[in-house]
Amino acid sequence: MLALLALAGCGTAEPGAGAGGVRAEALCPSKAPPYGEVPRARPTATADAPRPPGTPTPVPSGTGTARDGVRITRQYAGAIDEEGVCRASSLTAEFEVTNPAAHDMTYTVVFDARGYTGASRVVGPVGPGRTVRGRVAMSRSHGDTAGGTSVSLMSVRSIPSSEAPAPGGPCPASGVRVYADEGDAAMGLRVVGLHLENCGREPYAVDGRPELEILDAEHERVEGVRILPSAEVAQLGGPPDVARPLTLRPGERALSGIVWRNTVEAFGGAVDAPYLRVRAKAGAAPVTVTPELDLGTTGRLGVQAWRKQE
Repeated sequence: MLALLALAGCGTAEPGAGAGGVRAEALCPSKAPPYGEVPRARPTATADAPRPPGTPTPVPSGTGTARDGVRITRQYAGAIDEEGVCRASSLTAEFEVTNPAAHDMTYTVVFDARGYTGASRVVGPVGPGRTVRGRVAMSRSHGDTAGGTSVSLMSVRSIPSSEAPAPGGPCPASGVRVYADEGDAAMGLRVVGLHLENCGREPYAVDGRPELEILDAEHERVEGVRILPSAEVAQLGGPPDVARPLTLRPGERALSGIVWRNTVEAFGGAVDAPYLRVRAKAGAAPVTVTPELDLGTTGRLGVQAWRKQE
């Protein structure tokens, strides 16, 4: 089932061109178009046709902004809330996600508009060559001046659906959940927690630290970065970071984490890598998270040992 959140739109904005040529509409759609997966059509040379990974998605004139397979198709002022009330102070954008890969992908899309709170949507799994439609609504920011009806795509991240984190919902086939939290950043130091939960029926044993693989925006492995015990990157306080065997009974959890600095020296190229493939232990099924690693020129990423979370 598609993990897609959508809100209907309404409003009274003056017509005009939004970001990337999207025309803002002064209307409340009386009949919203169907949302979810778009039926597969006969092959045609359209923007929705599958294309090799890395190929830019063309943006037809006047149809919307596009980025990494996501295209804004329509936007207008207003949104209908959960009680069916039209909120004219909101802003709504309709979009499409097209998957050019050869396997199911799950997308995280972040939207932004001046004067409105940002919003994100998780869409997936999207099958190979398939297109999924969605809708997102944003609320007016307190104290900010709204910038009209102009929604932009801040970022698009895609991971194989088989490697998508599962912080909730049904227990994965592996019997464990692995996911990352929002993290924390201060004075150039970044810290992101990695969480492990035994949601299965059998004990689950780990020994030491999770295995990590850094991936760039094209999902290619990043070489030349040393993965070290966290204390070699920064002292985080708390209990000693000692790698030892640990067994989780069903329902128990463990916590690890990654730490890095974004220091940039006068020499060398900075490393920015959005994805991190995590294995709870050697041979475990991988889970890909998106900590947005800005490693600067340090060439180091620290990782903590698993410790039981009380």
